[in-house]
Amino acid sequence: MSTDETAEQTPEQREPERQRPSRRALIGWGGAGLALGAAAAGGTVAAVRHGDDAEPVAEAGAAVAFHGGHQAGIATPVQDRLHFAAFDVTTDDRDELIALLKEWTKAAARMTAGHAVGEGAVGGLAEAPPDDTGEALGLKPSRLTLTVGFGPTLFQDRKGRDRFGLRKQRPEALIDLPAFPGDNLDAARSGGDLCVQACADDPQVAVHAIRNLARIGMGKVAIRWSQLGFGKTSSTTPDAQTPRNMMGFKDGTRNVSGTDTAALKKHVWVSAKDGPDWMVDGSYLVARRIRMHIETWDRTSLQEQEDIFGRNKGEGAPVGRQRERDEPNLKAMLPTAHVRLAHPDSNGGATILRRGYSFTDGTDGLGRLDAGLFFLAYQRDVRDGFVPVQQSLARDDALNEYIQHVGSAVFAVPPGVRDEDDWWGRTLLS
Repeated sequence: MSTDETAEQTPEQREPERQRPSRRALIGWGGAGLALGAAAAGGTVAAVRHGDDAEPVAEAGAAVAFHGGHQAGIATPVQDRLHFAAFDVTTDDRDELIALLKEWTKAAARMTAGHAVGEGAVGGLAEAPPDDTGEALGLKPSRLTLTVGFGPTLFQDRKGRDRFGLRKQRPEALIDLPAFPGDNLDAARSGGDLCVQACADDPQVAVHAIRNLARIGMGKVAIRWSQLGFGKTSSTTPDAQTPRNMMGFKDGTRNVSGTDTAALKKHVWVSAKDGPDWMVDGSYLVARRIRMHIETWDRTSLQEQEDIFGRNKGEGAPVGRQRERDEPNLKAMLPTAHVRLAHPDSNGGATILRRGYSFTDGTDGLGRLDAGLFFLAYQRDVRDGFVPVQQSLARDDALNEYIQHVGSAVFAVPPGVRDEDDWWGRTLLS
């Protein structure tokens, strides 16, 4: 998939004195009445908004506002680290699923504000497991965002069962992705009933978030697969320096800006006329694990590398241009150039918002790096966004000699949690 095309700060607040409940449950955690401040324990941070009125965030320790019309982690300025997890729902009880999503929402609101889950990792009953695993104690929020999505199998599982009475609620845009030429998908790294995307500037904060949600969900969900990412390969802040991917090329030059409300409305957010009603202000996420054949690429000449991408490697300028953000002359590129094939003008205007990350997962047993791009793309409709672009790339992209898609998933990402009485999935399940 394309690797090149396609926060008003509130006054700093100190955390209010925590009110500890008089009694504590031995298992699980409550705390609906616990205050959610904007500051991390032991210090102060700025809370930043996300979405239509997002602003670039300069302070890495800041907290991103959890509540809003859209989920954070989509148009939010892209953080440096990722921990993405897809879950299988192991219960068939709709009420248990709802209870889980409510617990997850409370925990997410606390963690994104820099607080521990429930009563925390210390100070509780010695005879019971603590509410929080503790590895983020003393760390700032690090702009942590948690974004939840629902996979096709939540609406109808692989055996055809409608476990939660949701079959008729499945959006038409939540399609089963077609098979693309060159795919070599590993079922163990694909699909999932639910997903949680944790992004932060501190990897330990992101991992802590997924770990605690998995712990809360024990017995109701199980992690199907997960992916760690580093070195963002796309940016939603075009005024910032464009990041580079593992092939050394700048990535995200033409990405949708998180402050471009018109583009977000047109290409990212689901509208009332799109349907269904429960998805309004949500989006659709495509996740693809793309393995790069690093060793082969590293032996390829610079000229060939630049021809394959359609940009020079140093400045990132399109073929025949001087600066990275110069309008590309697509006809000056080879017909198989990645930029040319991925450009909206080559795909009927198809545009997606990308939040990809690089990954390295050791070696493959033959001494070759298991490395590449964990591609994340948000769009208003997968059929008008990812699918036509990937069909074009899979068919003709010269880059295909050096990459292979080995994992895939698609999720419906519901609207944001609007206030403390709201919860992830309420519009679908209530």
